[in-house]
Amino acid sequence: MSAASIRAATPDDVDAIFALMYELAEFEKLTHLFTATKEGVQDALFGARASTEALVVEQDGEVVGYALFFHNFSTFLGKRGLYLEDLYVRPALRGSGLGTTMLKKLAELAVER
Repeated sequence: MSAASIRAATPDDVDAIFALMYELAEFEKLTHLFTATKEGVQDALFGARASTEALVVEQDGEVVGYALFFHNFSTFLGKRGLYLEDLYVRPALRGSGLGTTMLKKLAELAVER
């Protein structure tokens, strides 16, 4: 198994992200509430008025996890922040540190921005 890499999602990742989103719904036993579409995910991430961003983690050329996040604003602090909506890593890779590494990358991104 090669080293994993974390990077910003691209439009080519939408199918993989969508599949992982459905896996998350299955894991949480909430597929009956899952009404997202690939087109909606594509638009939210890369459309003219994109409202969210994602990081993906790749292992051996395959996307095996994602973090979906967006900017928020705290009225009490008067500051922007990043809100993490989903963090998902395939079950076979849990415990490998990939989730922690993604969280660290998001924290760096939040500080940078």
